[in-house]
Amino acid sequence: MDQELTGWNDLAERLERALHNNELLLYAQPIESLRERGTFPIAEALVRLREEEAAMLPPGAFLPVFEHCGMMPELDRWVIHRVIAALASGSRVPKFSINVSAQTLGDAGFSHALAKDLETAGVSPDSLVFEIDENDLLARPDAAARFSAAVKSIGCRLLFDGFGRRSVSFEPLKTLRCDYVKVDGVIIRKLPSSDVARSKLNAISRVGEVIGVGVIGECVEDENVIALLRTAGVAYAQGFGIAAPQAIEGFAASAS
Repeated sequence: MDQELTGWNDLAERLERALHNNELLLYAQPIESLRERGTFPIAEALVRLREEEAAMLPPGAFLPVFEHCGMMPELDRWVIHRVIAALASGSRVPKFSINVSAQTLGDAGFSHALAKDLETAGVSPDSLVFEIDENDLLARPDAAARFSAAVKSIGCRLLFDGFGRRSVSFEPLKTLRCDYVKVDGVIIRKLPSSDVARSKLNAISRVGEVIGVGVIGECVEDENVIALLRTAGVAYAQGFGIAAPQAIEGFAASAS
């Protein structure tokens, strides 16, 4: 089915070619501080695949194929290597968040390669924030715990994405020493019309403040939602109402 949907005859060969022939492009979307508007302490790294006729495929079109082929750790390492290179060259954004897949959570050699890359490039581990999706956290708690302990021991930060999608349990945040949570976009989109969504957001924001976890509202599309996030005490916001993704080269210090 993957072959029929993509039109690729040899899926693994096509993905290997993309990884090694500069056919993947790295973008990033800024995350704004709502307590100091106009400042962007973090940007989320996003990957695109260049297809024929200069078209770019969004992640939903090719990430499932990487996953099917068991190649997500290779893709995640590709992204991390290039984010570290961007930071080493000088970046207007001090931190980048990087999504890691469920397959990467179980990659035994990941933390060693990460530490080596950071040391070689002279980049502070504190500049990287690793995003774990709530579904992967709940589905693979042991692997998530090992991964979290490994990257935290290096000095990197940790973010849980999609928080509140299935439950609002703060125990993993404390156990795994999470630094940030992204409130699920479904909750954020419902803020203008749903008392339940606003109550849930208020609870997340209050507990985040108490335990020292930075709360990020994702999928933010307009100033009305930004105002509701600020009223709830949410510290950060991300979405097209804040800024669209752009090529990571646009974050270079020389581009300011």
